Amino acid sequence: MKNSLYYLVTLLLIALIGCKKPQNTSSVITLSENTVEYATGFSIHPYDGYSVVKITNPWPNAGKEFTYILKSANGIVPDSLAKFTQINVPIKSIIATSTTHIPSLEMLGVENTLVGFPQTNFISSPKVRALIDQKKVKEVGDNQSLNTEIIIDLQPDLIVGFGIDNNNPSLDNLQKSGLKVLLNGDWNEKTPLGKAEWIKLIAALYEKEDLADSIFKNIEKEYLSTKKLAAKAKKKPTVLSGSMYESQWYLPSGESWNAQFMRDANSNYLWSTTKGTGSLSLSFETVLEKGINAEFWIGPASFTSYSEMTESNPHYAKFDAFKNKNIYSYSSKKGSTGGVIFYELAPNRPDLVLKDFVKIFHPELLPDYELYFFEKLK
Repeated sequence: MKNSLYYLVTLLLIALIGCKKPQNTSSVITLSENTVEYATGFSIHPYDGYSVVKITNPWPNAGKEFTYILKSANGIVPDSLAKFTQINVPIKSIIATSTTHIPSLEMLGVENTLVGFPQTNFISSPKVRALIDQKKVKEVGDNQSLNTEIIIDLQPDLIVGFGIDNNNPSLDNLQKSGLKVLLNGDWNEKTPLGKAEWIKLIAALYEKEDLADSIFKNIEKEYLSTKKLAAKAKKKPTVLSGSMYESQWYLPSGESWNAQFMRDANSNYLWSTTKGTGSLSLSFETVLEKGINAEFWIGPASFTSYSEMTESNPHYAKFDAFKNKNIYSYSSKKGSTGGVIFYELAPNRPDLVLKDFVKIFHPELLPDYELYFFEKLK
């Protein structure tokens, strides 16, 4: 009887062990808390040994999302996530495709992992320019036609691309060649702090999340304190923006990040109530009628002098901001090879952009601050 009982218990144990599923199963996983606060185009969900990254808005009205698994050394990724692109972190080499990716690499101290970039002349960062001069960063074509032969030869751990729409044959071919591609949609964010928070995505690739949190919190603190300071201004100056291109005047829509800067700087951007996050396209007459008496003119495209403007279109001189020499541009501050510093660094440093706006509109609030990105037209 005793032996029969042991036999029965042994059979039950064997049956139970046989039925027990391994830890690495296809069970459904509930996403952990998202560590991203302001950005709406991506999320990071950390787990022990890996993170799930979702890119939800890689291009305007994308209608699809991309999931990536960032796997740490010795991390165990559940079978349920095996269908997604897996990236082993920390990565050791990267090809970036937008100058907006460069400041994140530099702020995290990993710019020396950059091995390739399309049209390197656009890069203004002195540190990365030094790497380019030392031939440590290869030219890999241009964004519309990446040189797949050079990229395959470089064998980077990761290519960080971006999409204008769902059609990017160069990136598709690189993935078919076995290379890992991650889409970055920072340019598609709607708010200044949302754009800056994309540093957390780059940091996750290098397992430098704590450093990125510290950097971002400081930027957030400076931005919000500057916004609070601007709210103390007693006057709200009127502002126009943009300039003519061919037969249309392009200027920021009311829900764009540029309009948000002007709003947070306590100014009255004359098109702040319009819809959309991109640019408005208006006739010269429409802009003249509304903006002729505007006190300030911000961002007149690539113009850097009043003479350039009137040579292009003498009617620019009809605006009060032109007559009173109150036009400010970001196009005059460039890197050593001609890249506009604003385009590269401003998305990562919205606190400096906002301080520039407050200095322009309310100079009494920041008496000792010197403009970083903008400059008064000459």
